[in-house]
Amino acid sequence: MEPLLLVRSLKKRYGQVIALAGVDLDLMPGEVLGLLGDNGAGKTTFIRLISGVETPDGGSMHLQNRSIDWKRYTVSSARKLGVETVHQDRALGEKQPIWRNFFMGRHYSNALGFIDANRERREVAEVLKKTLGLSGAGLHPDAPVSVLSGGERQGLAIGRAMFFDADLVILDEPTTALAHGEVEKVLRFVEEIRQKGKAAIMVSHNLAHVHRCCDRFVFFDRGRTVGNYRKEDLSLPELIGLFTGFASEGGLG
Repeated sequence: MEPLLLVRSLKKRYGQVIALAGVDLDLMPGEVLGLLGDNGAGKTTFIRLISGVETPDGGSMHLQNRSIDWKRYTVSSARKLGVETVHQDRALGEKQPIWRNFFMGRHYSNALGFIDANRERREVAEVLKKTLGLSGAGLHPDAPVSVLSGGERQGLAIGRAMFFDADLVILDEPTTALAHGEVEKVLRFVEEIRQKGKAAIMVSHNLAHVHRCCDRFVFFDRGRTVGNYRKEDLSLPELIGLFTGFASEGGLG
């Protein structure tokens, strides 16, 4: 089986600051990978490059067995190749209705070229109820995003990625600042990504959540890949000990 994502010697610098010093990483279809490292390790920069937000200074990437031309690689082209990013802030407009948020940037058009709002409302109602399991008097397509809880918003963002048939979902701190019950919802959504045969990269400082959801753990430190471990080889205490050990030695700090 060929890797869904294959990255070699990825480099990026901002002035005198080296954000990525030559990262190697691969990801298989159906795999959930935990990307770990302290602040400043290069995780956010890596995500921005993979999702087409920024362009690297060097290195290569193959996605879906296609060699990526960095000069033409954008957020739009990344999406066309099946990459969706769920940002920490969920990238949702709180005052806009749920259906507009869901289809933002990718609206359906009717025969006259206008947004097909009725179709989008029907699609969102289906996703809310059947895919995400969200129900309640206030949860309908025309409700503003502000009525959703933190976990529901994260679920909506993940559901949006799955609706557009993403093969790779990038999750940036998906459980930050959520209550316990909300965290459980989000972790189930992440596990469903694997069940659907899709791949994910999960960035999180919560090692318990990462260990539960991920098949493999990759450590970044100062812009380099410094560790690659499979879940079956590490218990949660061992993962915590490994992270702590790296940090105490200056490896991840």
